Amino acid sequence: MDTKHGIPASPGIAIGQALVLDTEGVRIPRRHVPVEHVADEIVRLGAAIDRATEDARKRQKEFTIRLGKSIGQMFASHALFLSDPAMRYDIEMLIKAEDYSAEYAVSRHIRSRVNSLEDEGNEIATRLRQDFIDVERQLLHQLQGNSPSLLESGCDGSIVIARDLTPSETALFNKEKVIAFATESGGPTSHTAIMAGALNIPAVVGIGRLLSDVSGGDTVIIDGDEGVIIIDPDEATILKYEELLRNRENLGDQYEVLKDAEPITKDGTMIRLFGNIEFPNEAIACLEKGATGVGLYRTEFLYLNSTQDPTEEEHYAAYCEVLRVLGPNQPVVIRTLDLGADKFSPATSNPIHERNPFLGLRSVRLCLQNRPLFKTQLRAILRASVLGDLRIMFPMVSTVLELRQCVSLLREVEEDLAEAGIDYKPNVPVGTMIEVPSAALMADVLAKQVKFFSIGTNDLVQYTLAADRNNETVANLYSPVDPAVLRLIHRVADVGHRQGIEVNVCGEMSGEPLYTALLLGLGIRQLSATPRKIPELKHVIRNLTIPETERVANDVLRMETAREVTSYLRGHLRRFLPSVVD
Repeated sequence: MDTKHGIPASPGIAIGQALVLDTEGVRIPRRHVPVEHVADEIVRLGAAIDRATEDARKRQKEFTIRLGKSIGQMFASHALFLSDPAMRYDIEMLIKAEDYSAEYAVSRHIRSRVNSLEDEGNEIATRLRQDFIDVERQLLHQLQGNSPSLLESGCDGSIVIARDLTPSETALFNKEKVIAFATESGGPTSHTAIMAGALNIPAVVGIGRLLSDVSGGDTVIIDGDEGVIIIDPDEATILKYEELLRNRENLGDQYEVLKDAEPITKDGTMIRLFGNIEFPNEAIACLEKGATGVGLYRTEFLYLNSTQDPTEEEHYAAYCEVLRVLGPNQPVVIRTLDLGADKFSPATSNPIHERNPFLGLRSVRLCLQNRPLFKTQLRAILRASVLGDLRIMFPMVSTVLELRQCVSLLREVEEDLAEAGIDYKPNVPVGTMIEVPSAALMADVLAKQVKFFSIGTNDLVQYTLAADRNNETVANLYSPVDPAVLRLIHRVADVGHRQGIEVNVCGEMSGEPLYTALLLGLGIRQLSATPRKIPELKHVIRNLTIPETERVANDVLRMETAREVTSYLRGHLRRFLPSVVD
């Protein structure tokens, strides 16, 4: 049995047989053709490009309908590359000048473009390389008169193992056949990872050496929650994960009946539960799972899969879509643009190569240096505000001055709209995320500027402990229940209570039932999580009392290590809800 750790890209557990994809991709049958066949090769190339372009556009339409515009946009970029006359001309010239086969000319041209991006050490270049490789494979499949049907068929319960997967390959998965995948490369924000999440397929990426250790037909386990793949598991491990799967299914059915129940503790305290969403089409899931609003609407999707900045109208349409689904009385908290660090846009990027982008020009820092970009988003948000209970939240604020600058710019936009006679709702509630220690320590001052706080535990943990959450070599340091992190959360909650502003927790910590009692005991009365977690959180909340949670928090705040805290919380939860822990 061999256990490997990677980056969790899409949650869930799967047990199945390994389907190892050819590491060489599509083979090139020949390099040169006789000179009298050159004209035929150019005709073959043109027909292949036309078919591949048509397929990409069909996929754009299909996935826009199924999963939303942002997913469809991935395939729109492929169609854009394929329909580029300059690319076709360059490949034709290779065929004419060198008597290359169409396949070899395609591979030679596209690989040269991929290689030209190798020295660009940023997410934009990485995504462009992935897109070019995807386009190359699509063209080669068309030229050879086949398609990656292996991905569509496979055996029942197959788990795909590959060096990497393109979005086009992932899109071809037959979910009844391919139940999960794992790749040697890739990151949590890659197009393939985004596709896996949208298709609800468990996935682990960025594992490192893998293909040499797995053979087709091997039994493997994918744990997309923890970022783990287990190769050739022993019988005890298989039985353990089979039990986990049964428990998830059974508990899911039990929790589903709670979607319409109130999240009220046993002693009558109401806890507000909101949903975190990435794309507009996820808003319906918030209602279906019993959330009472959207606590975190991420807006980066408008930028990440586009070759140009979204227009004000594109912003406006995306926000209106969610507000119309939620209705006029349920709050929708829109987080302004959080690009930088591990999220880059081809159109909006920092031209300076940063050695440590997590400590560089990201989020509000980027927006305040590109005010036209920022004002475009703020205008669209304010215009959409007339449709419901919309709120604005600024991310990654680290100083009071940054927050004041954001608020000042918002007021400028309000004045611009008023002068133009454009309708908007005045005095839209403004909040700030608490994601860095400086913001937590200055919470009493920041509270005077805003109506609410939202604690982003993912970044707060990594900035407090100086541990990258996507780096497995320091994974042992990254813990949301490290005493240093908990003291900061307690401080922010206490400031919110004393100054009368709402405090929400919207990081991954808020969706974990293990931490629910602790967060309530620290004074939190709002949680925002992935919609699928809402029924389970209700189940836990309805079995707690506030005095009990305060005892838990008091005990935990006296502890010195994250290990002690985790052990204590598991023991506490097991005493009254053993099924949740198991």
